[in-house]
Amino acid sequence: MTKKHLGFGIDIGGSGIKGAPVDLHKGKLADERLRVETPKPSTPDAVAKVVGEILDHFGWTDEFGCTFPAVVQHGTTRTAANVDSSWIGADARGILKSATGRKALIVNDADAAGVAEVEFGAAAGNKGVVLVTTLGTGIGSALIAHGKLVPNTELGHIQVDGHDAETKAADSAREREELSWEDWGGRLTRYFQAVENLIWPDLIVVGGGVSKKFDRWAPYVETRTKIVPAHLLNEAGIIGAALLAHED
Repeated sequence: MTKKHLGFGIDIGGSGIKGAPVDLHKGKLADERLRVETPKPSTPDAVAKVVGEILDHFGWTDEFGCTFPAVVQHGTTRTAANVDSSWIGADARGILKSATGRKALIVNDADAAGVAEVEFGAAAGNKGVVLVTTLGTGIGSALIAHGKLVPNTELGHIQVDGHDAETKAADSAREREELSWEDWGGRLTRYFQAVENLIWPDLIVVGGGVSKKFDRWAPYVETRTKIVPAHLLNEAGIIGAALLAHED
């Protein structure tokens, strides 16, 4: 495999930081990923050091893509979910470049996963409007319109029935309230119908750990838009970040 077919992605999360080279033709990891525990506290300097260690482990010297659990505008992290609050307003792109010596593209974690699913996963070949959601602790969202990412949509935070949607419809809410699959499906129906009325997607892709149990809850969700489970699962962020960095 030639170097031009390879990219590199790193996925920063609250508990772990994962990275690997990516085969950009196949949309698959080109080597076994390396996972390092997210440092505590997860300050910019501490996280950047781990990112550098992962790059060094693979001998990667070129530009790389990096996901982050935050709204990201032009390389600056505007929010911080499950990482130290000192990331809010930080020049993440500059921090990582300074620490690693490589150019970095920074992208919201849900956006990276969405791009990967549209290019290589459950929505491959769909040229319309695709909504990719991750149902976990919260609800992450990625909107890809005609192959182009609309960044930082944050559709998990729309108001549904007077509540921030993710507080009632995320998988964490199902577990916290011990909801049956049918009851949770009813909440997802309310959520997805509200989103449908805002953006009219052609396809909805659902990721997160609960996507592995798609057949248990999907029959209880009523939408006019087709809903399918994500394909790339835990590798989606790494793949999407690498692809976006390559295209940057």
